[in-house]
Amino acid sequence: MSSQQGKEQEKIRILILNPNSSKSMTDGMEKSISSLNLPDHIQIQYYTAPSSSPASINDGHDVQTSAAEVLKDLQPDDLRQNQDAIIVCCFSVHPLVPKLSELLGPISISVTGIFEAAALTSLSLLTGRPTNKKWGIVTTGTYWEDHLTRGVHEFLGYGAGENKNKNYKFAGVQTTGLNAGDFHGEIPPEEIDAKLAEATRRLLRTSADVECVVMGCAGMAGLEQIIRRTAIEEYGEEKGRKVMVVDGVRAGVGLLVEMVKNRRMFTQ
Repeated sequence: MSSQQGKEQEKIRILILNPNSSKSMTDGMEKSISSLNLPDHIQIQYYTAPSSSPASINDGHDVQTSAAEVLKDLQPDDLRQNQDAIIVCCFSVHPLVPKLSELLGPISISVTGIFEAAALTSLSLLTGRPTNKKWGIVTTGTYWEDHLTRGVHEFLGYGAGENKNKNYKFAGVQTTGLNAGDFHGEIPPEEIDAKLAEATRRLLRTSADVECVVMGCAGMAGLEQIIRRTAIEEYGEEKGRKVMVVDGVRAGVGLLVEMVKNRRMFTQ
């Protein structure tokens, strides 16, 4: 084995960080990630925020509260010793991403969020496609429409004011009206199915060229088939089956593996 191959097989330890206090949501992420059949050298651990954090992150106040509670609960030295990468599993512009990166040092630990990972993954999936092909997000409550639209523009370097809508590959955000906790709570599965399908339908009808749909909530893990079924209903069998459905948690694992490898490759 070459030295380069040896480096590629070095252990990569990833922490899946759920900033809300819902253990059932963490369990859903674990089930989704387990289907990836990751190689043995990639080791996954899970963290659920303490009970003082919101059980469901539904607005800006919840985002800030969850960040504060997680930062109080985590032990930075423990993370530096036991983790190579962290993914923040709240589909938002979550302050834990920059705060943990700053606290732990980007040379020590790679940090990203499922929002950032899903955006980068969607753009990579559309690379080489005609310029009119788009990606978009289906998510929970109406608060996230503006939050995530602004987040996409800022993350991709688009301006504000007159330039804020000049992102020709982004089809926008459509919401279900559900909360994150509803996906693992008492809402009947048929109601979840209907609302997620309707939000997907609205997104697909914004353009005939949506090729990538992002599940904009960690609680949606495992619900890809609802979006795929709706895409077939809207676009027809052949075109609908080609619509890519991105789970930010799974996308984040893949992205972090590459981030850790690149950090090791390009640093002394």
